[in-house]
Amino acid sequence: MVKKTAKANLLAIATSFTFLLFYPTPKSSYHSLFISNSLSDNASISHHLYTLTRRPHVAGLEANAEAAAYVLSVFASSNIKSHIASYRVALHYPVSRSLTLTPSPQESPISFRLEQEIYEGDPYADVAHEVLPTFHAYAKSGNVTAPVVYVNYGRSEDYARLEQMGVNVSGSIVLAKYGKIYRGGIVQIAYEAGAIGVLVYSDRKDYGGGGCGAKWFPDDKWLPPSGVQVGTVYNGLGDPTTPGWASTEECERLSDEEVEKSGDVPLIPSLPISAVDGETILRSIGGPVADEDWQGSEDAPTYNVGPGPGIVHLSYTGKQVIGRIENVIGVIEGAEEPDRLVILGNHRDAWTFGAVDPNSGTAALLEVAQRLGKLQKKGWKPRRTIVLCNWDAEEYGLIGSTEWVEENREMLASRAIAYLNVDSGVHGPGFFASATPQLDELLKQATQQVKDPDNSSQTLYQSWVGSRTSPKIGRLGSAGSDFAAFVHHLGIPATHMAFGEGYPVYHSMYDDFIWVQKFGDPMFHRHVAVASVWGLVTLWLADAELLPFNYLSYAMELQTYANDLEDDISDTNINLTPLLKSIEELKRAATEINNQRREIEQNKGWQLTWKKHHLKVRELNDRLMMAERAFTDQDGLFGRSWYKHLIYGPSKYDDYASESFPGIYDAIAKAKISNTAESWKFVQHEVYRVSRAVKHASQIINGELT
Repeated sequence: MVKKTAKANLLAIATSFTFLLFYPTPKSSYHSLFISNSLSDNASISHHLYTLTRRPHVAGLEANAEAAAYVLSVFASSNIKSHIASYRVALHYPVSRSLTLTPSPQESPISFRLEQEIYEGDPYADVAHEVLPTFHAYAKSGNVTAPVVYVNYGRSEDYARLEQMGVNVSGSIVLAKYGKIYRGGIVQIAYEAGAIGVLVYSDRKDYGGGGCGAKWFPDDKWLPPSGVQVGTVYNGLGDPTTPGWASTEECERLSDEEVEKSGDVPLIPSLPISAVDGETILRSIGGPVADEDWQGSEDAPTYNVGPGPGIVHLSYTGKQVIGRIENVIGVIEGAEEPDRLVILGNHRDAWTFGAVDPNSGTAALLEVAQRLGKLQKKGWKPRRTIVLCNWDAEEYGLIGSTEWVEENREMLASRAIAYLNVDSGVHGPGFFASATPQLDELLKQATQQVKDPDNSSQTLYQSWVGSRTSPKIGRLGSAGSDFAAFVHHLGIPATHMAFGEGYPVYHSMYDDFIWVQKFGDPMFHRHVAVASVWGLVTLWLADAELLPFNYLSYAMELQTYANDLEDDISDTNINLTPLLKSIEELKRAATEINNQRREIEQNKGWQLTWKKHHLKVRELNDRLMMAERAFTDQDGLFGRSWYKHLIYGPSKYDDYASESFPGIYDAIAKAKISNTAESWKFVQHEVYRVSRAVKHASQIINGELT
C-alpha cells in the first residue's frame, strides 16, 4: 500500500502542475468572451429545445430526420461547415405485443392495455399517437406462457438470493424492477438462469415518488403510474449486423442467425411495463415473502417471490429493418494545426419527445455552435480543428457514433486530441462530470470560470466541491453514452458532463418540454452553464499551444486501482509487482514531461528559433495525445474484443457500470468460481497485460526508443 505521505507528495506535484495547464494565450480574451453574458442566451436554448422536442423522434423515422435538418441549419447559420454522415443500419420497431395475467385458476384473465396515459391539458396530445408502442428494441419475438417469479432488480446477486430461498426460476417469466443495472443485462441474466420471458417495470418506490399520496407529472416530477421506461436490450455497441466495421452502402452484413450467435441480442422475449401493471402482477404472486429491501413503497402490496400462482402470457413481435440514420457533423478548421481534432458530441434521437434525454444536451450543443460562430465573426480562429457531432441512433446501442468512429478509425487514432461528450445535459440541480484522468484539471479549471446556475454568489466549482476537498470526478468505463467508441475502442481521452443525475420520467412519453420547463431547469440557466463548461474545455484544448494534459493524475488514479486490487486478491498468489513497477514508471514519465513543458515555456521566444520551437511543441503534444492509445490492446478484453481499453471498461452484465482493470476483474470473477490453477494463471496473465499497457504509455510520454 502507498504511504499517505507519498500520496500527499504526489498530489502536491500534480497540483503544482496546474499553472502549466493554463499559461495565458493570445486567445484568452476570446475564451473569456465565450462565457460572458453577451454571448450566452438561455432564451435561444429554450427555443432550440422546444423545436427539437415538438414530436417524438425515434432513429430512422421522419421526425428525427427533420430534427437533423434543424441541427444542420443552426450549424450552417453559425458559419460552421457542415454535412450529414449517413449510415444504413439495423433498427428494430414493435409490430404487436400483448400481456395477459391469470391471477389464479379461479379468476378470469386480465388483459393489460400497455398504454401510457395522456393527462388532462397535455399540450402534446395531438402528436401522442406518434409515440411508438412501449417495447424493448431488439427484443426477441416470441409467445410464452408461464408462472411469474419476482427477481427484484434482476442482478446476479438477486438470483443467488432466490437460490438460497429454494426458488427456481427455470421455465418461468420473471418480473424485475428497473433501477440498478442495464435492462439488456436484466434480460441476459434471466436467460442464463433459465427464464423464458422477462417483464421489467418501474416501481413507484424508485420512480413514482414513493406512494402514500405522492403526486406525479404534470403536478410533480414523478413518473405517472402508467409511465413506462422503454429502451434497448442490445448488449453490443454499433450496428449488430456490422460488428467492427462501418454500415456503409453495400457493406458486408451478418445474417439474423449470425447476430443471434454473437450473444449480444436477447434469446427470450421481454417487455417493459408500468408501475400499475407491475403491482397488479405482484399481487398474483405467492410463495416466500421477499426480503425487506426487495419490498415496495408503504402502500404497495406485499412482494412475494413466487413462482406463481399467477400465470402470465407474453406475446411480442418486432421487425428489424435496415434504415437510414444521420449524424450531423460540423467542422471549424484549425488555422495552425488543422490535422489535430478536438471533437465534441451529443446524440439527437429519442425514444419519445426526449426533452431531457438527449435534447437538453442537443440544445446546449447548438448554443456552443452559435457562440463559436459569434467568436469567428470577432476574428477568432482555433489553433486546432474543432468537430461538432450530433449523433443518431444512440438509443439503440450508440450506433451513430460507433459507425462513424469505425469508418474514421485510422484518422481519429492518429489525429484526435480528445472527445467531449454531453448526453442528457440537464436532469436537475448539481453538476456531475466524468473523464479520463489526464483531463481532470481541465474540468476543475473550467468550472472555476463559470457561475453556479443555482447560486450566482459562487462558482460552479464551489458547488461541485461542496464540503469535500476536491470534486468527485467519475471515470468512463461504462458503455452508457457516445464516449464509448472513442475511449474503449480507440483510446482517445474524453469527458462527459451533465447537471443532475437521473430523473424519474426517463425514456417515457412524459420526458417532454413541459417537464424540463417545470422541473428540470425552469430558467434554462443550467443549460447555459453546461454549454459554457463544454465550450470552454473545447476552446482550451483547441487553442493551447501546449496540450493541457496531466498524466500525474492518471498515475495517481492507477495507484488507487492497484491498491484496491491488492486488497481484493490478498488471499491469492497473484503477483502485482509488474503492475506496481509500471505505475512508478508512469509517475516518472509524467513528471519528466511536465519538466519539459516548463522548459519550453521558459525558453519560449528567445533561446529557440520559431521553427525549432514549433517542432518541439508539436513533438511533445503528440506524446501527450498518443499516451492514452497505449492503454489499449489490439486483442481487446477476453470474449469482448471490440473493447480495447485495459484500464476502463463496462461490467460484463451492466453497460451502465464502470470498472477499472476490467480484464483483470473478469478473470478474477471466473477464477473465484472455478478455483483452478489454470484460471488463476489467467488472472496473472491479465495483470501482465495491463502492466505492459501502462509501461507502453510511459514509453510514449518519454518519447524515446528502448
